[in-house]
Parts: sequence; structure tokens; C-alpha cells
Amino acid sequence: MNRSALREQVFLLLFRVEFNDPEEMARQEELFFTDSDKPVSGADADRILVKYHGVVEHLSEIDSAVNERITGWDTDRMGKVDLTIIRLAVYEILYDEDIPVGVAINEAVELAKRYGQDESSSFVNGVLAKFT
Repeated sequence: MNRSALREQVFLLLFRVEFNDPEEMARQEELFFTDSDKPVSGADADRILVKYHGVVEHLSEIDSAVNERITGWDTDRMGKVDLTIIRLAVYEILYDEDIPVGVAINEAVELAKRYGQDESSSFVNGVLAKFT
């Protein structure tokens, strides 16, 4: 699985955080891989989980970093799809040295085009531009 496909899988798993209590997430992880439309190899599942757990581990720092950089918005008011995409991209920008900032932003915009509303890609791009 290429990096874009892995990132998309991380996004789909991370999106579940918004709808489940932390103690339910272990079960959600299991369901994510067993009920997936696309089979995921063991190595890819490991890569997905490493990035997913990295985002979850740094969630409060990521949200604080976003809230510090934007005006007129905060993470509590954002749509859940946009917020999940932004969290993943900010994690990559701040904590994943293997991902260039431009790549993280471009990939986030593409996810927003695919999963978000009409204005999501512009919104996500605007928020993430504050991290350059």
C-alpha cells in the first residue's frame, strides 16, 4: 500500500475517535481491520496503527497548536471530517520527520476533496498554511 493509501486508512480509523469513548477504541481498531472493504496486510496494518496511535497520543498538543494559530475558529467548532484531516496533517508536520510539510498539506487537501464538503479543501489548506 502506498503512503497516500495508508494515510487514507489512518484518517478513516482516526475519524472513529470522534464518535467513540477512548476505552472503546481498541475494539474499534479491531473492527476497522476485520470489517474493512479492502484487506490490509499485517505490515500495512502496523504502519496504520503506529501513525494512528501517534496522532491519538499527541491529540491535545495538536489541538492546542491548531487553536493557537487560527482566529475565528477552534477545534470544537470544526466539522469532524475537516478536524480529523487537520489533526492527521498537523501530526505529520510536527512529529513525522519522514513527511515534508508540503506533502502533508497536499495530501490533507486531497483527503478533504474526497471526504469533506465543498469548502473543506480550502478550509483545510488555510488552517494548515499557518504551519508553514
